[in-house]
Amino acid sequence: MSQLAGKTVIITGSSRGVGADTAQILAVQGANIIVNYRSKAPRANKVVKAIEEAGGHATAVQADVTKSEDLTNLVNVAIETYGSLDYLILNASGGMETGMGEDYAMRLNRDAQLNLARLAAEKMPNGGRIVFVTSHQAHFIREVETLAEYQSVAESKRAGEDALIAEIPALTEKGISLVVVSADMIEGTVTATLLNRLHPGALEYRRETAGRLYTVNEFAHEVAAMVTADVQTGHVELVGGARGFID
Repeated sequence: MSQLAGKTVIITGSSRGVGADTAQILAVQGANIIVNYRSKAPRANKVVKAIEEAGGHATAVQADVTKSEDLTNLVNVAIETYGSLDYLILNASGGMETGMGEDYAMRLNRDAQLNLARLAAEKMPNGGRIVFVTSHQAHFIREVETLAEYQSVAESKRAGEDALIAEIPALTEKGISLVVVSADMIEGTVTATLLNRLHPGALEYRRETAGRLYTVNEFAHEVAAMVTADVQTGHVELVGGARGFID
């Protein structure tokens, strides 16, 4: 029997992209999936339908992760629906949107991540795990410059990572581990496509430097694997290595 059979996983920002693929991968392994979305219900429902048609279990839950009341509801629905909350994947991020306020990136990529991690940790059992999804451009922002349009995202995601790492002692007391999963630009994501449009050749440069870039589905498999990977709390998984960042 799969280690995930009957376990419940919240995946933020899972109505599309890496989050959606991760949801479907984990559902095949027997996990109950909470598909979180901010505003696009049809997309989230499509993910749920695909999971259910494959014999899995999933529920779509609307929640703007920057709103505390939405976070509380997200956690409560998971437990009310499936009886437990065992794993949390912090996948939702942003900050390149316009009209959201100057502090939006930090509220989303740092504050919301920490707030949800703390809420979830209060309900998770011993042996639970929180997985934080980030990018090399954010993880290494203090060592390597990034594109100007991504700067605020990178800085705020690194701040979110730091805040979660600082939370490890409190999580450890509850028997919960934290793992960070980072990758270079991901082929086919909205962010990578937008940055390449603003800076033609940016993707090709990263491909040449890294050797290759992961696709959405490939990276989703790496994220899914880290939910149950035998690693120590605080582990940072540099998917595909980090050429151009540390070597």
